[in-house]
Amino acid sequence: MVKVKPFAAVRPPKAIAHEVASRPYDVLNSSEAKAEAGEKSLLHIIKPEIDFTPIIDEHSQEAYDKAVENFKMWQSKGWLVQDKKEMYYVYAQTMEGRTQYGLVLGASVEDYLTGKIKKHELTRKDKEEDRMIHVRIQDANVEPVFFAYPDNNEINAIVESVVKSKPAEYDYVAEDGFGHHFWTIEDDALISRITGIFSQVPAFYVADGHHRTAAAALVGEEKRRNNPNHTGNEEYNFFLAVVFPESHLKIIDYNRVVKELNGMSKEELLVRLEEDFTVMEKGSEIYRPDSLHNFSMYIGGKWYSLTAKEGTYNDNDPIGVLDVTVLSNLVFDKLLGIKDLRTDKRIDFVGGIRGLGELKKRVDSGEMAAAFALYPVSMKQLIDIADTGNIMPPKTTWFEPKLRSGLAIHKLS
Repeated sequence: MVKVKPFAAVRPPKAIAHEVASRPYDVLNSSEAKAEAGEKSLLHIIKPEIDFTPIIDEHSQEAYDKAVENFKMWQSKGWLVQDKKEMYYVYAQTMEGRTQYGLVLGASVEDYLTGKIKKHELTRKDKEEDRMIHVRIQDANVEPVFFAYPDNNEINAIVESVVKSKPAEYDYVAEDGFGHHFWTIEDDALISRITGIFSQVPAFYVADGHHRTAAAALVGEEKRRNNPNHTGNEEYNFFLAVVFPESHLKIIDYNRVVKELNGMSKEELLVRLEEDFTVMEKGSEIYRPDSLHNFSMYIGGKWYSLTAKEGTYNDNDPIGVLDVTVLSNLVFDKLLGIKDLRTDKRIDFVGGIRGLGELKKRVDSGEMAAAFALYPVSMKQLIDIADTGNIMPPKTTWFEPKLRSGLAIHKLS
């Protein structure tokens, strides 16, 4: 069962929340962040390299020092202010008419280390270390991680009562069209009850932010190890998370583009694909996969439906049933010679939020030779994989909307 705690968030005053909050560090490159960052934007803290002209190396000591300087400045100017009381918070997001309601809380370092916070992706040590540096130098979790948990009717009822009982602290639509809504939970009885309910929740599942989760937990472990008077009650034993009931979340597609066809012509590739797929030409109009094991391919100005034939996949294997596995085995490995999706420079990945038009654009431009769109993974598949201790292939899930960074920050001391 998981352990959670309330905390006193560092957050922006209501009037400027929309100016401070930003998209996460890893969805923007430095040039995009520099162009997007207003005066008060958290991007100056989470991507401090943008404060230099020209932009400097984001991993340089100068950039890290600037991050610390900016975090202190934002607090001194009153753009970020710490709450007087430890609380839980409701954070809701609206996208295309659908709203998902999460709780902002402190998740347990120990739960991550003992596997009660379950992951479905591998992490890279270099990316972990970069995020760990940011947690260490700020002595804070500046950006949240994004977890799912099994639906709980009582938690849902508490969240609903909070949302209906008072106006939101923050309530705005960001420039990307997504709505962000935020409430405080200040009632002591409710706070105690939320803590108690989560003590009966069996696990959290990392939806988005595997590297941030690992970094936050590992810094907490470091602090514990380096404190001879450690009691287990210190703030560093917890890290910043937003947790959503699994039924609220929707995974969207995560697609692939390839630079070349391993020496084959388009016609040769189509013939080879018929060994394992039923191939149907769909013409010039965008074709979107409509079910598990159905793919779309764009090549030579036309879309094709590819449906994997019986016997080419294993529906009884939590990894084998995934369409990313089917496509990797039957197309990228077998036909295109792409063995390692993490390192091979001939393949790139396109989040479904960009639309299938982005796939067409990259092929039509001549940058890429072909594009492949997949049917989205389900939350059930993600949970089955995490529960069985398996790891998804890289670039399998894309969650949208992304959490805004800066609506709540968690200090470690």
